[in-house]
Amino acid sequence: MNKFYITNAIPYVNAAAHVGHALEFVQSDAIARYHRLKGEDVLLLCGGDENALKNVQAAEEAGVPIQEFVDRNTQAFYDLSKKLNVQFDVWQKGSDKKTHYPSSQKLWELCDKAGDIYKKPYKGLYCVGCEVFYTKDELNKKGECYEHPGKKLEEVSEENYFFKLSSYQDKLLKLIESDEYKIIPEFRKNEMLSLIKSGLSDFSISRTNERAKNWGVPVPGDDSQRIYVWFDALNIYQSGIGFGRDDEKYKKWWPADVHVIGKGIIRFHAIYWPAILLSAGLPLPKTLFVHEYFTVNGQKMSKTLGNIIDPTPLVEKYGADPLRYYFLAKFSPFQDGDFSEDKFREVYNADLANGLGNLVARVAKLCEKENFEAPDTYKVWCADVDKSFEEFKFNEGLRGIWQLIAEADQLINAREPWKLAGEELSKVLKDLVKRVQEIGYNLRPFLPETAEKILPQFSGKIKSAPPLFPRLQ
Repeated sequence: MNKFYITNAIPYVNAAAHVGHALEFVQSDAIARYHRLKGEDVLLLCGGDENALKNVQAAEEAGVPIQEFVDRNTQAFYDLSKKLNVQFDVWQKGSDKKTHYPSSQKLWELCDKAGDIYKKPYKGLYCVGCEVFYTKDELNKKGECYEHPGKKLEEVSEENYFFKLSSYQDKLLKLIESDEYKIIPEFRKNEMLSLIKSGLSDFSISRTNERAKNWGVPVPGDDSQRIYVWFDALNIYQSGIGFGRDDEKYKKWWPADVHVIGKGIIRFHAIYWPAILLSAGLPLPKTLFVHEYFTVNGQKMSKTLGNIIDPTPLVEKYGADPLRYYFLAKFSPFQDGDFSEDKFREVYNADLANGLGNLVARVAKLCEKENFEAPDTYKVWCADVDKSFEEFKFNEGLRGIWQLIAEADQLINAREPWKLAGEELSKVLKDLVKRVQEIGYNLRPFLPETAEKILPQFSGKIKSAPPLFPRLQ
C-alpha cells in the first residue's frame, strides 16, 4: 500500500483561530480523505507552534503562565478541527519536551556537524508577527512588514547562532527549477526562484534566554540560547512522525508528500526548510502547495487590523459541511477571496438547499412512492474530482459535481417521472438513483457527513429523509 504523508501549516497559538485557519484545515483534510479513499496509507499532521516569542508576550499580557496559555490555545485549535470534521492523525505540540525537544536538538546537531551553524552578534529589525528579521528593502513604504501592516518592528541587537543559508543557493535553485521540490502554483515557484537569484543571506536560528524568557528548546551545548522558532517549528513535521526517537516510523512516513501552507510563510517552507534538510542530510518534501488568503473588505485578516472572523460560531450555527462547501467550492486556492457570512448564506440556499438537498429529496420521494429498490451503489470517480486533487483546484472538482446535479435536475424536468409508469418509470428512476449515488460517492472527500447520509439512503429500499440542508430564512 502506498503511503501519503500530508502536513497542515502549524498555527501560532498566541491568539484564537480565525476563518483562514479553518480554510486550511479543510483543504488539508479533503486531500487526506481523497487519498485514503483511493486506498493509500495516509497520515495527516498538524499541531501547535508553541515556542514563538509572540506566545510568550501574549501569555504575559493575559497574566497566564506560558505553558498553561499555549496548552489552552492549542487545544482550542484542535477543538475547531474536530468541529469541522477534520481528521488529524497526529497533533504535535511544540512544547512537548519528550517528543519534540530532542527531535529539534538532533536536527540542530546534524546541521552543526555539517558546519552550517555559527555564532555572531547581530542588529536588525524584528517582526514578532512573522518571527523573523527583515532588512529595510523587504518592508513596505511605512517600514512595516507586508504580512502585519500597522505593526511596528522591534530593533533587536544580540548575539545569535546563524544558519549558512547562502551556502545552499545553487542547490535550492536546481531543486526548485527542476521540480524535484515542486512548488504549486507556478507563479509562487517563480517568485521563490526570483528571490533565490537575488541572493540568499544567512539567517538567525536562535534567541537569547533573556529575550525568549527561557521559553523554547535549548540550543545543544549552549544553555544561554533557545532554538529560533522557524528552525524549531518546521521540525514539527518530523518530530510528529518519530524523528529522533522512532526511526522505523520516521522512515515509513518521511519525506512529506505535500506541505499545505498559506502564501505568507512560503519563504520559510520553500527556501529555509529544504536548506536545513539538505544540511542535515535528510530527504526533502515532494510538493509545496501554497494557497492564498481569505480577506475581509479586501484586507488580510489580522489581529492588528481588528477584522478577525471567528469560525467557531459559524460552524456551530450552520454545521461543518456547509462551511466546508463554501471554503472549497467558492474560492480558488490560488486567488485571495473575500469572506462574508451574507455571501455564505446565499450560497447555502442556492447550492445546498435548492441544489443538492432539493435533488436528493425529489428523487427519494419519487422512489419511495414507487417502492423502488436501488441497484448496487454506483462507485465511479468523477474525472473533474481526480483532476482537482492532482492540481489542488478543489473548486473545479466541486463544480464538476454540481454539473452532475444540474444534469439530474434537467432529466427530471424533461422526463417528468411523476407522469410515467411501469418499465419507463423504472428506467428513469434507475438512472436518477445512479446519478445521486455518483454525486454522493464523489462528495466524500469534500462533504463527508453529507455523503454518509446520501449513500445509505440510496441503498436498498429508498425512503424520504429529513432535508439535508433546511433552507435559511
